[in-house]
Amino acid sequence: MPSQRDIILNNIFYPSKTPSKKIMIVLHGRGDSSQGFTWIPEFFNIDEMNYLLLDAPYEYFGGNSWYDLPPNQLIGIAHSSSILADILDELFEEEFDASQSFLFGFSQGSLLTFEFGARYEKQLAGYLAISGYIYDPELLLKEMNPDLKNANWLCTHGTSDEVLPYDTSKTQVETLQNAGFNIEFKSYDKAHTIVEDELRMIKTWVQNKL
Repeated sequence: MPSQRDIILNNIFYPSKTPSKKIMIVLHGRGDSSQGFTWIPEFFNIDEMNYLLLDAPYEYFGGNSWYDLPPNQLIGIAHSSSILADILDELFEEEFDASQSFLFGFSQGSLLTFEFGARYEKQLAGYLAISGYIYDPELLLKEMNPDLKNANWLCTHGTSDEVLPYDTSKTQVETLQNAGFNIEFKSYDKAHTIVEDELRMIKTWVQNKL
C-alpha cells in the first residue's frame, strides 16, 4: 500500500514487494503532481523496486511546478535542485543504494533529471528524461559531476510535441553526446505525453540496468 515519507516535499511512496535498496524517484511535469504517476509501480511491476513520487515545491494552477516559466526558470531550477539533493542524500544515507536506483522525470521533471541529476555527487543506476529539455547544455557540461558522463542515460521525445519542440531537445542531447555523454536518445510519434510503446521500452531498459 502507498504511504508518505517524512521529507520536505509532499510525496507518495510505494514500498517494494521484496526487501530492497532499489528506489525510483519520479518527477512530474508542470501543473501535475505525484498523483499523475501512481500507475508507474503497477506498469513496471518490478518486485524489488521502491518508488518515491514527489510533488514539486511550487503551486501552479491546482498542481505543482518545479520552476517558473521562461525566461525565469533559473531560480526555481536551483531551488528544486537543492531540495532534491537533500532528499536523495537522506534516502541514500542508509536505507537505499544510489548505484541501484533511478531518477525518472517527465517534462519539467526531465529537465531536473539532467540539471540536477548530472550535478549530483552520487551516480545512480539510470537516468530517464522524457519529453523535456536542458536549460543550458554547455554550462551543464562545465558544472556536472564528470563521472556521470559514463552513467546510463535515456532520453525520449515526441516528434509532434507541441509544448517542447523535438528539434530543440534533439540538438541539446547531441551537444551532450558529442562531449562524451553516454545518452541513448529515442524519438516517438507522439505529442507532449508518454505512450505505451515508449513505456514498454523504458521498462526493459530499467530491467536491463538492474
